[in-house]
Amino acid sequence: MGTGSPPPLTPRKSPRQGRAIATVDAIFEATLQVLSSDGLIRLNTTRVARRAGVSVGTLYQYFPNKQALLFAVLERHLDMLAGAIERARDQNPGAAKELIAEAVVKAYLQTQLAQAEISPALYRIAMELDARALIEAAARRSAGAIEAMLSTSADGRFADPGLLAQTLTAALYGAVPPFCHRVLSAADGLEAERQLTIMFRSYLVAQPELNDRE
Repeated sequence: MGTGSPPPLTPRKSPRQGRAIATVDAIFEATLQVLSSDGLIRLNTTRVARRAGVSVGTLYQYFPNKQALLFAVLERHLDMLAGAIERARDQNPGAAKELIAEAVVKAYLQTQLAQAEISPALYRIAMELDARALIEAAARRSAGAIEAMLSTSADGRFADPGLLAQTLTAALYGAVPPFCHRVLSAADGLEAERQLTIMFRSYLVAQPELNDRE
């Protein structure tokens, strides 16, 4: 076995101008398409560049290797998940417990299911490239957004909204991804959302309010 250093996972440069941003977006979209059509094993930078309509040299201007590209794709996916929960927070100020549960589940699961076809590949990428730091960062953002929602709940104050938020986040990032490790039909996705919402609602409703402990 080789003992060389692992390939660098950070991009060579970040796009700043409109044309460069459009190029990187095209590379990301092409990567998702190749993952979906050809699978992770057959994905390479040549296939991605061809699908994106750019040269391999252009792709390498931003990503030094296949691993860096896949790492960036996973990072963008996790950013989308956390961002969806943050938008749910912003769109539901002062919401009741049951609405908080519904909003959080819908935001996370719909974003996850939107890429259900490549979810197994994303899971493998996370394992092979040791993306624990990326996942933890996304989970922290999600927990912070959920805590903010729980702290301003319209129907009662929780004794420890931070702990509740961490528990719900652990369920999302730990239990939900297996739902998406195979392609789900629209009906399956709706049923998964319904079941998970019931779980989250029941958990929040069962929590004693702060006044009950005073």
